[in-house]
Amino acid sequence: MVATDLDGTLIDPQGRISDFTRETLRAVEESGRLLVFVTGRPPRWMAPIVEETGHRGIAICANGAVVMDLHTEHIDVAHVMDEREALEITRRIRALLPTVGFAVERVGVNRRADVEFGREPHYIPRWPTPDKPPLAPIDELVIGGGLIKILARVPQEFEPPSDPHALGPDPTRGFDASPLVDEFLASAQEVLADLATVTHSNPNDTLLEISAPGITKATALAGFAAERGISADQVIAFGDQPNDLPMLAWAGRAIAVENAHPAVLDAVAERAGSVHADGVAHALRAILSL
Repeated sequence: MVATDLDGTLIDPQGRISDFTRETLRAVEESGRLLVFVTGRPPRWMAPIVEETGHRGIAICANGAVVMDLHTEHIDVAHVMDEREALEITRRIRALLPTVGFAVERVGVNRRADVEFGREPHYIPRWPTPDKPPLAPIDELVIGGGLIKILARVPQEFEPPSDPHALGPDPTRGFDASPLVDEFLASAQEVLADLATVTHSNPNDTLLEISAPGITKATALAGFAAERGISADQVIAFGDQPNDLPMLAWAGRAIAVENAHPAVLDAVAERAGSVHADGVAHALRAILSL
């Protein structure tokens, strides 16, 4: 099985997937191997990925909180957060950094890919939200069930893209928020150790992603693999950011792209080329003799 992160690993900061990478992904599936996208993206951001790659298999989304069938857009598994714990999480984060803005992702009643998004007024979305999300204090947003992820962002100015459906350039490209977001992550992990899993996925964005305790890309991928009789040593995984570390630690063969976060480069010995040079695709061609 091949498991790969998307943004920064397969998709470059301009939002591009090359023809060579697209053809390589198709060759992986045609060889009879399972291909799984494992991403921090919520399910509502997966339609452009399907359109760009043609992959209609399984995606693990929201850092492991959701397992989604890309063909039917049905959410097969959702690990939701406890509302009382969510309130305590946001209280502790706001005590840590009073200027933080919160948003939430939740599974709708129909459990389809149109996962609901809501935000506080001073939370600035990285991407447009065409569904006109509810604006409310976080104490109100966490109520109602189906909560799969809390987003906590330090105010940051950038111009979002105009097309909510295209991959498009990352609006945070050119920013270097890594010292701040790394410090924010370390502090949040300390104060939330008993309540949640906390990570981040973009060194240019002052955003933390918070899931139910114990939920990571690794736990979701391990569960998916076990259901199909696949062991960790039969899995090749690719990643680039701190939210990929649990998956890379679990997989039998872990490969970091050259442009990865320093923490990933420190933890993972094997390298693929940069996302800018189709590193994952070249590695897959060589490893799998495609």
